[in-house]
Amino acid sequence: MNIGKPRKIGKSIEDIEEGDSLSLTESIEDNQLLLYLGLTNDANPLYIQHDYTQKTEYQRPIVPSIMLMGIITSAVSKHLPGPGSHVVNFSVNFIEPVYHYETLTFEFEVIKVDKMKDVVTISVEAINTEDHRILDAVVMVQPPKAVAENEEEQQDE
Repeated sequence: MNIGKPRKIGKSIEDIEEGDSLSLTESIEDNQLLLYLGLTNDANPLYIQHDYTQKTEYQRPIVPSIMLMGIITSAVSKHLPGPGSHVVNFSVNFIEPVYHYETLTFEFEVIKVDKMKDVVTISVEAINTEDHRILDAVVMVQPPKAVAENEEEQQDE
């Protein structure tokens, strides 16, 4: 049953062009870290223990890499291409650690549109407030496909 407004879907492959881009700024806050740690039961001392991290090269707790990947996949789902998208390949290089409370800017750019394979390739670069590159990623995404109304009615039943 479809309640409320019709569901909005993102851009189809026909609506995406090489060079399409998105800039997104995110701050890493305690509530996000606690949710991640609670959901995954990941008790790595690098993520939460100040006394442990002071004895490491990091000196203070760092943000789990998978949280940074989550910011990227969330942006794909919300914005580029948008709702209905499906990540099919993800390659990431973590260059510098990210610390709690940092603000990051993620730059997304469509670098390839492959209509034969129904996949777009998006390049991602993230920098911190000191303009240090903290990660590079390449994400391959299947954009959403429009669902015919009669198919939508069948799915809702």
